[in-house]
Amino acid sequence: MLLDVETTTESDPSTRRRPRRRFMLVLAAVATIAMAAGFYGWQQWQAAASPELRTAEVTLGDIEKSVTALGTLQPEEYVDVGAQVSGQLDTVHVEIGDVVKKDQLLAEIDPTVIETRVRTDKANLDNLQAQLAQQQAQLKLSRLQLKRNQALFKAKAISQDALQTSETQVLVGEAQADALAAQIAAAQATYDGDLANLGYTKIYAPMAGTVVSQTALEGQTLNANQTAPTILRIADLQTMTVKAQVAEADVVKLTPGMPVYFTTLGLPERRWQAKVRQILPTPETVNDVVLYDVLIDVANDDGVLMTSMTAQVFFVLGEAKNVPLVPIAALGKKQPGSADEYLVRAMTDNGPAPRAVKIGLTDRRSAQVISGLAAGDKVVLETPAGNDQDSARSGSSFGMGFRL
Repeated sequence: MLLDVETTTESDPSTRRRPRRRFMLVLAAVATIAMAAGFYGWQQWQAAASPELRTAEVTLGDIEKSVTALGTLQPEEYVDVGAQVSGQLDTVHVEIGDVVKKDQLLAEIDPTVIETRVRTDKANLDNLQAQLAQQQAQLKLSRLQLKRNQALFKAKAISQDALQTSETQVLVGEAQADALAAQIAAAQATYDGDLANLGYTKIYAPMAGTVVSQTALEGQTLNANQTAPTILRIADLQTMTVKAQVAEADVVKLTPGMPVYFTTLGLPERRWQAKVRQILPTPETVNDVVLYDVLIDVANDDGVLMTSMTAQVFFVLGEAKNVPLVPIAALGKKQPGSADEYLVRAMTDNGPAPRAVKIGLTDRRSAQVISGLAAGDKVVLETPAGNDQDSARSGSSFGMGFRL
């Protein structure tokens, strides 16, 4: 009975097919896993080979093209008030920050020495004038004697020698009177000069303005024989001048009268609008860089601008408002034979498509669209996502051969 059962089991076909079926199932599972792994790898390869496109929208905005420079602020008009005579600075009537009027008394120098000189000059002048009066009286007498002797000589009452002596006395008297008159003129000039110097001991404001500095103190001895010593400086702070230093490559783009604005370190959000007054023709070389001074005047009614402030200056070469703007990163190759046409990739229903775009003003981030694109259009940025810095360093080309 047992033998019959074993014989029946070995002869069952289903029993023989079970190992083969199990093997086929394992093989199918392995094949499925391999296909899934291959598909995943293919997707990753495709993602690496075809980076995701970054797009940007053409928007309306304002743009300007400008030349930038650094400058310093100085008063448009100022004067250094000095001493014209030597002496001790006796009194200073103003302080730094005071607002003064023209011809206001600012300071006084001790006048003692010059007053003594003036009195001496006046005494010498009076002495010479007295001598001249005496000489003129003597000359008058000599002329009367000459006239009398001439009459006597005609009557043959005196000799010719006596007549010639009278004539000589008149000529000598006239010469002495002329000499005294010349000495009086010289003495008068000396007296007038010393009298003027006495007036210079009082120092008056040559212009209206603000006292911005004082270099001499009360009690200090001033020596005006070699150079005029400066006592203080007066400046008109109502109008300030920016002296901007512009590189030689940019100064050729500037012209007097062109618009300009600047900001200061303390108020970077405030803009002062002005115009170029003058471009000085003589350059200054700093570290082998040739720089030209450009002067810009600006009203300072509120007194915010101060001397020696640093200004960031923007010379406006051109500007446009409410115009279509496209990112610089979207611009591809420049079209051959054109100075302002570039090839960009614009997004369409069928994907990106090349399009020629005419560009106007540009800055570091955007470009003005003259034709070829409208506000709302989307364009492809020619820098792959996640690789901005590498592409910027290497200057590599992407997509349709666009180069940043």
